[in-house]
Amino acid sequence: QVQLVETGGGLVQAGGSLKLSCAASISILTANTMAWYRQAPGKQRELVARASIGGSANYLDSVKGRFTISRDNAKNTVYLQMDSLKPEDTAIYSCNAVISGRIYWGQGTQVTVSS
Repeated sequence: QVQLVETGGGLVQAGGSLKLSCAASISILTANTMAWYRQAPGKQRELVARASIGGSANYLDSVKGRFTISRDNAKNTVYLQMDSLKPEDTAIYSCNAVISGRIYWGQGTQVTVSS
């Protein structure tokens, strides 16, 4: 069974930074996409950032220029560097992987940004 384990969440003041990690239990070398989603209370889940196998990345408009997604295939890990955090970034952040046509999710990690 494939597992995705997120770490790095926590409480940070506005303007601060956090780096999330998502470690996969299998190789992500052939993963079509590795992505981060988030869901704030009372809101729908939204795609924050996605890294494709070809090296391209796309971002939610509101995080462009502040967040950076990267994948380390050798470590089977995808990262989300979050800078200049805002209170509206507060949410549960979940890792998502599409590997061999199947979709996998992590359990999520809480990110709270205080004003």
